[in-house]
Amino acid sequence: MSQPPVLFHAHSGNVFGGVESALLALACHPGRWRHAFALCYEGRLSRELRQAKAPVEILGRARFSRPWTMAHARRRLASTLAAARPAAVMCHSPWSLAAFAPEARRHDLPVLLWAHAAFSGRHWLERLARRLAPPDLAICNSQYTKAAVPRAYPGIEMAAVVYPPVVPPPRFDPARRAAKREAHGAGPETVVVTLAARMDPWKGHAALIEALGALSGIPDWVAWIVGGAQRRGEEAYRVRLERAAHDRRIGHRVHFLGQRDDVAALLWASDLYCQPNSEPEPFGISFVEALYAGLPVIATDAGGPREIVTPDCGVLVPPRDHAALVKALRLLISDADLRRRLGAAGPARAAHLCAPEHAVPRLEAELDSALSSSLPRGNVTW
Repeated sequence: MSQPPVLFHAHSGNVFGGVESALLALACHPGRWRHAFALCYEGRLSRELRQAKAPVEILGRARFSRPWTMAHARRRLASTLAAARPAAVMCHSPWSLAAFAPEARRHDLPVLLWAHAAFSGRHWLERLARRLAPPDLAICNSQYTKAAVPRAYPGIEMAAVVYPPVVPPPRFDPARRAAKREAHGAGPETVVVTLAARMDPWKGHAALIEALGALSGIPDWVAWIVGGAQRRGEEAYRVRLERAAHDRRIGHRVHFLGQRDDVAALLWASDLYCQPNSEPEPFGISFVEALYAGLPVIATDAGGPREIVTPDCGVLVPPRDHAALVKALRLLISDADLRRRLGAAGPARAAHLCAPEHAVPRLEAELDSALSSSLPRGNVTW
């Protein structure tokens, strides 16, 4: 019996966000293909991949500013590829493409790019990757991302978008919901507004706090800000957010919960998800997770959320429109029946887009089609 093909993922692995969640979902629900991983850093991703019994190789901390570290990581990758004999190498950023695609080329392996972000074409890493080893194929995680790929890789023909797999949360005991809420300052009648995202300013934390400040006269709501500092500068940003909440006299109602491993449970204990990005989200796994949890979603009408959130399950507001955001929050905080109706449609919407039993076969179909074709390198995008 023939062995299933191996897709080798090359990634940095130094932080944990939407990209890493998608990789972990693939490890837990591999389908017909086997997924192996080469990372530069030990951390949450490497730990959870190993818990999922996925092969993980640590290449070492590699930085372009320290060429000897890149050389060491590439040597480690070369020996790993020789042993694993994958069908293709998948890179998950221009950084990993520039760092590791040349080594894949030397092993005569197809190079794939999973485009998790909208490319400008101007960043030095995008230019370096284009010069060293442009991808043979690119998977786009949204229509929004798909439209940006030609800026970084001109001439690439577009094809299908494959939304990333997102694992549904476990079943929770309803009897434990009250205790979970009380642990973070929410009583039975409190409306909990949650934002779960990395501490990046463009994720919309400041806009949410400003809008909630305009609703300070409405009783019985609290906000949970989920996510901790993972990069330089993010801790200072969190401090600024806390100061902004204090200045708007809602500091006692906005709870910063930090980096968590119980995000699914916190969403399940919430009433409303609001992430008003100031810049377009390339896709937005956090929105899918909120829909799985049965939460109505308020999001910015741009990027991936435009493809995720429909009027049946949430509200889209124009970018940087403070008045529209306040109006949407006021409506959903005040109307429990509307929250229940929109929330009830969420799980089916999330499953349709991203349930592994749907998303993984879509990915495999594109892999099978592209890698079995005789098209020359550099002209296909998934």
